[in-house]
Amino acid sequence: MSYGGSSSGGRRLEYGRTYVVRPKGRHQATIVWLHGLGDNGASWSQLLDSLPLPNIKWICPTAPTRPVAAFGGFPCTAWFDVEETSLDGRDDIEGLDASAAHVANLLSSEPSDVRLGIGGFSMGAAAALHSAACYAHGRFTNGIAYPITLSVVVGLSGWLPCSRTLRSKIESSQTALRRASALPILLNHGRADEVVTYRNGERSAEILRSSGFQYTYFKAYNRLGHYTVPEEMDDVSKWLSSRLGLDRPRG
Repeated sequence: MSYGGSSSGGRRLEYGRTYVVRPKGRHQATIVWLHGLGDNGASWSQLLDSLPLPNIKWICPTAPTRPVAAFGGFPCTAWFDVEETSLDGRDDIEGLDASAAHVANLLSSEPSDVRLGIGGFSMGAAAALHSAACYAHGRFTNGIAYPITLSVVVGLSGWLPCSRTLRSKIESSQTALRRASALPILLNHGRADEVVTYRNGERSAEILRSSGFQYTYFKAYNRLGHYTVPEEMDDVSKWLSSRLGLDRPRG
């Protein structure tokens, strides 16, 4: 079943290869992980496969190749168009909705007893947070109903798109407030990040909390730039195990 749209700016979007990491133990959760600008799903699938999370199935799609304003219109893989990697830039609503719909499609066929989540790095984190907002609001920005239930969202070195309208969107209904208040979100950011500045990550967490996402957890990493390190991924693994109630590894 297909939800939302798969075009942006009148162009049909062609997604790249999707990489899947099968659970090594009992399948308890499925998480779609979204790569950063210009990247693909392959490298993240390898990293996620190495984490001590045998009960999670990882789905790592590759974004469409499209012209990106931040690169003067040069085409690269991107979940949406972007002029600047910050809360203050123009929001490509159509592109954000198309990516959120693609993620929902990937998760829609998972077993009913499996918990669902979305995570991402940099632009992928921004796309994941847009999905979190759509889930809480109950619909995409274009008005189409959001079809799945999210249990966790993770954003590394990212920013919150559509931040200026988030609070009014969530406060529009008690159902949206209830969903937002029950959704755990983990945001991690390096203080030395020069691509998406630390302040953008910190402000994103502040806006999420003030908009009703009370279980937003923000962690800073000293001297960390725009990349990830084993310490951070260890923290992500522990947080996911706790929030999803995963089986403890034997040993």
